[in-house]
Amino acid sequence: MKHHPLLLVYPEAEATLTEYVRWLSTAGIERGLMGPREADRMWERHIANCAAVADLIPQGDSVCDVGSGAGLPGLVLAIVRPDLKVTLIEPLQRRCDFLNEVIADLDLPVKVLRGRAQEFKGHTFKTVTSRAVAPLGKLLTWCAPLTSQGGQIVAMKGSSALQEIQDASAEIGHRSVDIVECGTAFVEPPTTVVRVHF
Repeated sequence: MKHHPLLLVYPEAEATLTEYVRWLSTAGIERGLMGPREADRMWERHIANCAAVADLIPQGDSVCDVGSGAGLPGLVLAIVRPDLKVTLIEPLQRRCDFLNEVIADLDLPVKVLRGRAQEFKGHTFKTVTSRAVAPLGKLLTWCAPLTSQGGQIVAMKGSSALQEIQDASAEIGHRSVDIVECGTAFVEPPTTVVRVHF
């Protein structure tokens, strides 16, 4: 692998990220968690794209990644930001099995909760992340109960960000919301995030 620019920002994470990419490119594809064509663009399209979000999360936050799938962005955040307390929420058992195997292999202090976001009322986190899970309005309905006062929802959205904010105005209500481009130093195009403040 050529040295990805991301590793200049997080040099200490190189070994663990490389191992995680190996998991995604082998078992992740074999078990249908990643598309077969993703193997060549794992670093750029998945790892760097998710690591970009780390800049938006305050030191020591509790983070919940909703609909974590193969662990994106949750596991990437846990690797590049060991100060974060990361929990992954994922409804599908086979994905939870994969996540637990990766967490054990990489020795990450990450917790996996099996179920849908709306089943975990009473658990709250300072930052709730999601990537390609649902339109913003629906996502806010699921994630608002998980977000503590003073916390934030960080939704990775891409080019649809502005339209999704307009469509979700009822669910956003009086909360402040912004669109942030992250990771300009190491990912092209930058990661577009919708951030909703609680």
